[in-house]
Amino acid sequence: MDASLHDLMKRVDTPTVCNAIEVAQGKRGFDAFTRGTMQCSAPGTAMVGFARTARIAAVAPPSEAADVIKTRRMAYYKYMSEGPRPGVCVVEDADFPNAIGAYWGEINTNIHKAFDLSGTLTNGVMRDLDDLPDGYPVVAGSIGPSHGFVHVLEFDQPVKVFGLTVAPGDLIHADRHGALVVPPEVIPNLESAIGTLFASEKVVLDAVRGKRIGFTEFEQAWAAFEQART
Repeated sequence: MDASLHDLMKRVDTPTVCNAIEVAQGKRGFDAFTRGTMQCSAPGTAMVGFARTARIAAVAPPSEAADVIKTRRMAYYKYMSEGPRPGVCVVEDADFPNAIGAYWGEINTNIHKAFDLSGTLTNGVMRDLDDLPDGYPVVAGSIGPSHGFVHVLEFDQPVKVFGLTVAPGDLIHADRHGALVVPPEVIPNLESAIGTLFASEKVVLDAVRGKRIGFTEFEQAWAAFEQART
């Protein structure tokens, strides 16, 4: 992903990217996106990057020895500090839909931002909403006060968040609408597809936004819109 595409994707929302993928594919039916309503720590801010994945749990204490848990935790942090950038941390909470452990609070968000990651996508819990660092959005399953018995189960494996399967290295776009995985084959054409999408939407928006029009004018604008997006 070149710098121009990255900058553009940071400026647009996830529904725009979702529609642009279909423009690039030349058909409807793209379905690699989350289902359901998620919580966002920074509405209006998108995260874009290649997935660094992990699974956690927090409802019950870990059954493994403390030194095993500690060693895995530090290996997890090393893994998150490495890999391609831009990067996005994607963490599946194994306790979902009954997750209680807020792994994403002031400390962990600042750590992951310092690793030059662009944000976190999780079905788990976030907290410390007033203390999260600027420029590091979290799109999460819920908000809660406790960290529970949170511990890392595994990392660098495929995970599932709100119906979306994410493999390490997948290109992620996420914001307050949810998240998606960009198919690798559309990446070279995605920037031009976003431009095509904006141009076609402008046809109908220019005709109706802030105006009162009749059906005949609308019909003409809609026909031009459909022609522009084909």
